[in-house]
Amino acid sequence: MAQKVQVLLVDDLDGGEAEETVSFGVDGSAYEIDLSAGNASKLRDALAPFVEAARKAPAKGGRGSARAQRNAPSRERSAEIRAWAKAAGKQVNERGRIPAAIVAEFKAAQG
Repeated sequence: MAQKVQVLLVDDLDGGEAEETVSFGVDGSAYEIDLSAGNASKLRDALAPFVEAARKAPAKGGRGSARAQRNAPSRERSAEIRAWAKAAGKQVNERGRIPAAIVAEFKAAQG
């Protein structure tokens, strides 16, 4: 039995269709917001003068490092991978890190 899982993003500002999840940080807190292309552009345009004048903060080590966060799948992507793995008869936990082998198989299956 084949199963297709579709994740639809909703723009967190206006409730319309979102095209991407934008990550940003302020005052030591990290945020994510789902936005349409237009709203994502508005956010980037609004932040541009501050980003241009700012300096990059040093990466923190350990589990919460910026590098680990950048490479980790988003919550929506994780849900999609877990659903695919279950439909393919693969064992995957409901929570926690998804094994790299399963992520690689998912990517290969997507083409």
